Amino acid sequence: MSPTPENEFALRAPAAPGGWIGTDEAGKGDYFGPLVVAAVYVHEQTATLLRQAGVRDSKTLSDKRIGELAAEIRRTCPVRIVAVGPERYNALYADMKNLNRLLAWAHARAIEDLLGEVDCERVISDQFADERVLRRAMQAKGKLVHLEQRHRAETDIAVAAASIVARGEFVGRLARLSQQVGIELAKGAGPPVLAAAKRYVTTHGAAALGKVAKLHFRTTQQVIAAAGASTATR
Repeated sequence: MSPTPENEFALRAPAAPGGWIGTDEAGKGDYFGPLVVAAVYVHEQTATLLRQAGVRDSKTLSDKRIGELAAEIRRTCPVRIVAVGPERYNALYADMKNLNRLLAWAHARAIEDLLGEVDCERVISDQFADERVLRRAMQAKGKLVHLEQRHRAETDIAVAAASIVARGEFVGRLARLSQQVGIELAKGAGPPVLAAAKRYVTTHGAAALGKVAKLHFRTTQQVIAAAGASTATR
């Protein structure tokens, strides 16, 4: 029988009696809101429970289902989350000047935090543009683990669980941020995001964009240009 999204994990999940950690991030491609990285530790028994619960790549799930599964994963497995809010994100990006380095730092920190709770020598993550960046970040943390980086790493049950936890945390934080500023901050980086950014600038001013958005996105220049054109026509 050919694998389906529901049984693919059963065919591809690694046999690791001692358990392993999976990491994934959410918010990387979203203009508004934080960058969130989650690390989840599983072993053979908890991996089975997660598969039975329906854990799979978060991109195939609704936000409602992600919230339900994220709660189940937290009840079942040790989890650590690193959430980098927009202001902190912008400061780190200005310092590191490279998204890949920022991602590696956040993944390494989540892994380090989880290794403080579990004894594990194996970590699986998605493929970075340059895997040496994450390896150097882990070495800087003084952690000696076997790091596996894969394309489509979400086919691993631990990485899939991390993708769900990270996305659930991102969605929740973005919703709270929207409530705080009184504007629905759309996900992604498309036309609805640009429209929301223009509304935000109209209400709070361009200087406040860094409180809700990742400023290195092209959207920032588009919003500033639109705000300037609007001012000039008054």
